[in-house]
Amino acid sequence: MTTILLVLLGLLVVVLVVVFLLRRRFLLSGLGAVTMWLRTSDSPRWSVGVAWYGGDALLWYRALSLSVRPQHRLCRSNFAVESQRRAGRDDLALPEDVVVLSCSTAAGHRDLAMDRSTVTGFLSWVESAPPGQ
Repeated sequence: MTTILLVLLGLLVVVLVVVFLLRRRFLLSGLGAVTMWLRTSDSPRWSVGVAWYGGDALLWYRALSLSVRPQHRLCRSNFAVESQRRAGRDDLALPEDVVVLSCSTAAGHRDLAMDRSTVTGFLSWVESAPPGQ
């Protein structure tokens, strides 16, 4: 009986790992999908995830999750980049070569960190909102 439970438990672990890897692959396969770190104003911790930006919103999905819903949805019409800087001593969880964007959103202050090669495209998307938005 215990061997059957161990086999079932092992099978469950394998299925969860496969689902997790397929979810990540699916999230990164879309156009405008990038790896992005996010920190809210009420938390000192950075969270890594996958962000999709396009249309009128940025959808941010936590990397270490099985959820298919975004954890953060930031509308472009209420989004402004206040400043940008290199990752510093306060950003130990981040790789050295990322750029940190300090942003104001309708949901409050957010810090976004992304690879240097991603920043130009992202800023272009933010600034290309239709007139009046």
